[in-house]
Amino acid sequence: MQEARPLTPAGRRIVAAADELFYDRGITAVGVDLIAEHSGVTKRTLYNRFGSKDHLVSAYLTERDQRWRSLVLAAVEGSGTPAEAVTAPFEALRTWSETNTRGCAFINALAELPDPAHPAHRIAANQKHWLLNLFEELAVTAGCSHPATLATQLLVLHEGALATQPLPLDTLPQSTALARALVRAGTPPRG
Repeated sequence: MQEARPLTPAGRRIVAAADELFYDRGITAVGVDLIAEHSGVTKRTLYNRFGSKDHLVSAYLTERDQRWRSLVLAAVEGSGTPAEAVTAPFEALRTWSETNTRGCAFINALAELPDPAHPAHRIAANQKHWLLNLFEELAVTAGCSHPATLATQLLVLHEGALATQPLPLDTLPQSTALARALVRAGTPPRG
């Protein structure tokens, strides 16, 4: 896949079809024939643009990662205080979950593609590292004590809420409240 090349309209249709099918049915359960059919292109066009299913999976996860990061960063920027910004990814998850009801595409990809050398595995793992690092940066900015420890706790809470999403549990409100309590406990009082 040549990432420097912008996607053509056909390329965008292919990635959109892959996004829907891989997320709904699973990466290993979906073949390129089905993606080509759903996107209205030939298999040849799909292979000409992406080269392989592995590269298409990478493009699908990269596109999803870009959308997620944009949503999270918008939530961070819309926060009223640095302490509120630390838990902004939980607010972003609330919005994201309205249309993404099958859990985390990145965790699903890590389960389906366990080889760390697979390019899509690296994209999924990097997404989790990005979120961990973001939590830590936001905790530092908010003046939280032990920002690295807090970041790990917040990541575990966030991922737990995301992993339980397909179940009829609705753990996000409680996870968000606990995240806010952790941030309050680690933030010095203003005065």
